[in-house]
Amino acid sequence: MSVVFCSWGDALEGGGVEGLTLARKLAAESAAELSWLVIGGVAAAAEETAARYGVAVLDVISDAKLAAYGNDAVVAALSQYCAQRAPQTLIFNQNTAARTVVPLLAGRLGVPVVMNAFAVAKSGDGMDVTATAFGGDTHVVYHMAAAVNIIAVVTTSLRAEEVAQPVPARKNSISVDLAAVAERFRVVASPKAEGPRLEDAEIVVAGGRGLGSAQNLDLVKQLADQLGGMWAASRPLVDDGWVDSSRQVGLTGKITRPGLYVAAGISGASQHMAGCSAAKTIVAINKDADAAIFRYARYGIVGDCLQVLPELIKAAAA
Repeated sequence: MSVVFCSWGDALEGGGVEGLTLARKLAAESAAELSWLVIGGVAAAAEETAARYGVAVLDVISDAKLAAYGNDAVVAALSQYCAQRAPQTLIFNQNTAARTVVPLLAGRLGVPVVMNAFAVAKSGDGMDVTATAFGGDTHVVYHMAAAVNIIAVVTTSLRAEEVAQPVPARKNSISVDLAAVAERFRVVASPKAEGPRLEDAEIVVAGGRGLGSAQNLDLVKQLADQLGGMWAASRPLVDDGWVDSSRQVGLTGKITRPGLYVAAGISGASQHMAGCSAAKTIVAINKDADAAIFRYARYGIVGDCLQVLPELIKAAAA
């Protein structure tokens, strides 16, 4: 069995090294080498990271058509790589871009794909892949034994583990022909958050429908400022037009792993918790004592967040 972890972009995103760790363990169970396929700027720092996380082979693809990381160009590059290297297992960090590219690649190759995976283990003639379903409420195990299998991993519950003795990976330059590729879709505008990324924040204060109005979102912003963190929102606030999607935490938004996550007026639906359940400490504020958020919180405050937030802001400023 050959195991390949795939990355593309200007830098290695959060969850990348956790994904590499999972891929390395599967490769070890399968008595196979771990390869890491990198496309774009991420290749600049890949050699040092590859050595620390036990990558045996570092494959690099460079092409002018990949500069914008368009879906069609990335899928074409990945499919040509598969034709050349014939890997059996391709593993992806399930970030925003991978949610689109991975199913397209599986369709192009005509092979099985599992999304939302969080555990993979060798089993008999293939592997067992454990994934979440129904927004995280259910776990399902798939047995994959096809010639080629594709897995997208949600890394919020995984832990990065470096190898005891780093060894430089063998580096290969992979040639692809993308001359005939034309992007079918073009992004003309997209929300962008200036400054630090929400995914990298150590402290996140998020607001939900319990805030009542868009104006009350200022309380969330003030508390985040006082704590030295970043502010965020649940999907209903994005759907209602209070904020753009660059601030959304959840299954269809940003996946965060802060040391402290304060949820104000958020019910705790599984779709939202998929984006913050990896937080070391969750503090929940909700006037509904039976709200699902309290099942995940280390500390809970049963009360109106419009009354609690001003007091927390005062305490943080003291």
